[in-house]
Amino acid sequence: MSRQRVQIQNRQLEVSNLDKVLFPEVSFTKAQVIEYYVQIAPVLLPHVANRPVTFTRWPSGVDGKAFFEKNSARHAPPWVQRVTIPSPGSSKGRETLDMVLLSAVPDLAWSANLAALEIHVPQWRVDDGGQAELPDLLVLDLDPGPGTGVLECAHVAARLRERLAADGLDPVVKTSGSKGLQVYAPIRCADRDHPSRYARALAQELSRQTPDDVVWRMEKALRPGKVLVDWSQNNTAKTTVAPYSLRARPGATVSTPIGWDEVDDVRAGTDPATLRFDTAAVLARVAEHGDLFDVDARRRVDLPAG
Repeated sequence: MSRQRVQIQNRQLEVSNLDKVLFPEVSFTKAQVIEYYVQIAPVLLPHVANRPVTFTRWPSGVDGKAFFEKNSARHAPPWVQRVTIPSPGSSKGRETLDMVLLSAVPDLAWSANLAALEIHVPQWRVDDGGQAELPDLLVLDLDPGPGTGVLECAHVAARLRERLAADGLDPVVKTSGSKGLQVYAPIRCADRDHPSRYARALAQELSRQTPDDVVWRMEKALRPGKVLVDWSQNNTAKTTVAPYSLRARPGATVSTPIGWDEVDDVRAGTDPATLRFDTAAVLARVAEHGDLFDVDARRRVDLPAG
């Protein structure tokens, strides 16, 4: 195993196997993964700040086996921030988890060197004392079932934008980096389950209005020809892929913030493939447009009762 020490900003980091191909379809190496995360850091880091990170690691590349890792602080250098939180129900046998907080460029380089291709975070942050705060984001994950795709998701996203705006919210949208779209809005809420109640009611409402197009329940048998409005990602035990995170897909695609005008263009006939972005395209978009997912600059309102 080839190893070398590098300095990123003011941190010394040992990296290994930089020429290892992690995305064979596009010959994308570990060195390129690290380089991408270092370059995208200025816009990615604000979206993961103070949010305990769950990684998906692919040590043999996207064609190999992968695993989720929450209890990741044991691997981390001493300069990576960490937080101990109560273990969610999905983490059996442990009462707490020692998780990392990505807060600086070297942190991203360290995780990328572990082949942590995907970065997933919850819709809540921890305070300075490491205690979980109430959720500050609402998310609705639009997952196309068999026979549907980004076009159908774009139509549902536009309906969600209108519905959320009617409730005073200020939504943003990004690609999942896989098959669908994800709609977010900055919020203030009454309790930790409030976003789930609201999102579930919203998904049910859309499904009632257009039962042939939208489904709110998860059962696979219900999903052909429909878009799932997945409200469950608001559960405080769950995480969603972070903006600007790579996805472990053959083309090294990225979960990419987009403008509502781009959603409308697809609805009007633009090729849905234009909403599929690789790392080079994402870096170019950020250089041209800045952060299209700047939720802190959006209007943050109290979530309606649910």
